[in-house]
Amino acid sequence: MTEPCRLRVFIADDHPVVLAGVRSLLDRDPEVEIVGEALDGETTLRMAIGLKPAMILLDLSMPGLNGVEVARRLHAQLPDCKVVVLTVHEDRAYLRKLIEVGAAGYVLKRSVAEDLLRAIHAVASGGMYLDPAIAAQAVDWTLERPSEIAMAGADLSEREVEVLRLASVGHSNKAIANILSISVRSVETYKARAMDKLGFDNRVDLMGYAIGKGWLAAS
Repeated sequence: MTEPCRLRVFIADDHPVVLAGVRSLLDRDPEVEIVGEALDGETTLRMAIGLKPAMILLDLSMPGLNGVEVARRLHAQLPDCKVVVLTVHEDRAYLRKLIEVGAAGYVLKRSVAEDLLRAIHAVASGGMYLDPAIAAQAVDWTLERPSEIAMAGADLSEREVEVLRLASVGHSNKAIANILSISVRSVETYKARAMDKLGFDNRVDLMGYAIGKGWLAAS
């Protein structure tokens, strides 16, 4: 019998003790395969581009290239690779930066033992994971946004909603096209039209909308 395909995961953290702890945790999950590790941003980027993992667990604060810059470059070069950030930072400003560069998960290091595997599987299945502590701040952020009024009144078609929902949880245009059985050009058109109707011009706006709609996994 053919073994089920395992999720190929790369781990990046500049603290060897944290790296060892995450490795030990992932080794207990038969659905996960660790394909590589790195201790700094430049090595992470180089190895990940070569190995093409399905997911990278990325420390936010690393020497050389920081996690935000690594995530930005990975999203450009490996758009189908899901990025789950591991960090001690609870400031929502970091969350905004990571949303902008396409991260699909945000896990606080103090919650890794309890939440990391849940986050990995949520993101692997096409969702987004926000640590409960940071998710509460994200909800507050959406409530502060005056564009909520515009969101409520936007006249989106069913297809535009489908495309936005899939985009908000990290699917690339190509992946959305495959899921919906439409062309990549059609995905781009639906997304652009919906963003224009909502008055959005970046992924942060889209994520705020997705949080407000309950599209994201927060626990």
